[in-house]
Amino acid sequence: MNAKGRVHKYGDNVDTDVIIPARYLNTSNHSELAMHCMEDIDADFVKNVKQGDVMVAQNNFGCGSSREHAPIAIKASGISCVIASTFARIFYRNAINTALPILECPEAAEKINGGDEVEIDFDTGVITNLTRNESYQAQPFPDFIKKIISAGGLLKTVNSGGIN
Repeated sequence: MNAKGRVHKYGDNVDTDVIIPARYLNTSNHSELAMHCMEDIDADFVKNVKQGDVMVAQNNFGCGSSREHAPIAIKASGISCVIASTFARIFYRNAINTALPILECPEAAEKINGGDEVEIDFDTGVITNLTRNESYQAQPFPDFIKKIISAGGLLKTVNSGGIN
């Protein structure tokens, strides 16, 4: 499992209300949620994001309410992975449950710039900044999380017979 794309960079404490504003929570349509992803802090995000791009942020990404709409909106927008120094715990779990790959790597979050091109090897946890010719080591996913993400989320994993 790998990802490769251009980086969209954000700072500390990006909360779920910024990722997908509450005014759009009256829909569960993934495409519609994606149309409003990040609009309150980056009005051009949806115009600029391409399938496979990567989101990078600093500390406490996904803080705030526990809505699953936030990782769904990010994934549906085309983002293939979110890298941050740290994630809010409930966002971390919701991301895995909705099959959005996320990696904690303070060094990568600090050194990667917006617009850089990065490649991620989920099996090894290696994040390669192709623009700067640097590599950073994140903790690779355990097998059970790889199975959840590959299946398309926790519910699809359970419906297909589990994680074994």
